[in-house]
Amino acid sequence: MQYKATSPEDYISQLPEERKAPITKLDNLIKKHMPKGLEAGMGYGMLAYYVPKSIYPAGYHCKPFPPLPFINLASQKNFIALYHSGMYAKKELYDWFVSEYPKHSKYKLDMGKSCIRFKKIDDIPYDLIEELLGKMTVEEWIDIYETALNKK
Repeated sequence: MQYKATSPEDYISQLPEERKAPITKLDNLIKKHMPKGLEAGMGYGMLAYYVPKSIYPAGYHCKPFPPLPFINLASQKNFIALYHSGMYAKKELYDWFVSEYPKHSKYKLDMGKSCIRFKKIDDIPYDLIEELLGKMTVEEWIDIYETALNKK
């Protein structure tokens, strides 16, 4: 779902009551354990955790404005979505997460290339998300991103 929010606090305030606690918990977890150098804010209508322009002035794609995204968090119609660009770009990280997930949840993993969909909000594997957050540095993410750009 799209929320017309101007800040993370505004975004969370617009959520349905049952989504506020898990989104807030995930937001706090991400901010506490995200790779050093990331900043938190809004991006693409979601909670965003990105490489600031002070670290990576080139930003995202060829546009001068948006910072380089890394993690996004959203409340969608039927699930909470966690987007992790590192899992999309690094197969080993994706494979690690897929193999670890069953050890942390009794439900089947519902995931795209970078999007993890949590339909059972009472069974979000916060400890696994915390571990994921420590698996890639900002420097590694920038290197992977630039390597992908140079292949085009």
